[in-house]
Amino acid sequence: MKLYYSPGACSMASHIVLTEIGQPFEAERIDNAGKKTASGGDFLAVNPKGKVPVLDHQGDILTEGPAILQFVADAAGAETLAPKAGTMARARVNEALTYVSSELHPAFSPLFNPASDDAAKATAKENVHKKFDWLEAKLSDGRAYLTGANFTIADAYAFVVTNWANFTGIPLDSWPRLKEFVTRVAGRPATQATLKAEGLA
Repeated sequence: MKLYYSPGACSMASHIVLTEIGQPFEAERIDNAGKKTASGGDFLAVNPKGKVPVLDHQGDILTEGPAILQFVADAAGAETLAPKAGTMARARVNEALTYVSSELHPAFSPLFNPASDDAAKATAKENVHKKFDWLEAKLSDGRAYLTGANFTIADAYAFVVTNWANFTGIPLDSWPRLKEFVTRVAGRPATQATLKAEGLA
């Protein structure tokens, strides 16, 4: 199993989950600007979309982070990370996973776009704030993670995207439970190992 990633990108969620599972896998860094792999290959030949993450599983190429997260957890039988399909517990994980994918992740996009002017960035920050409000509400009952006591694939993705606040001038002080959540996930051994592997710690 091989993961193509870019440091700090959404692919970090897949990297964290693969590390949590603890089975052997290979990780290859991508140069986003040149669309080259660390070994010098053409990344567009691997994924014509030109985006990470990409999982190569025995020659089958799988793209899109939420699909990869579910596949690797299910294939490993890691029901704590991804509860059994058909259960409400799995539906709740998918609910949170979809929210991060369709709402929070895109909200950050203008903040990383060099073409965005100050007005566009200000609007984007307001939008991110609203998305953070939802996450804060999910954590308001004191739960450790988005769907309860257990760390899941949705938490890995939420951690990575929420952590982009550090690079876009959005202090998390207004969302204390979300801030605690980020700190909690950051402290997990698999997260620490991933940060080191990606050259970010």
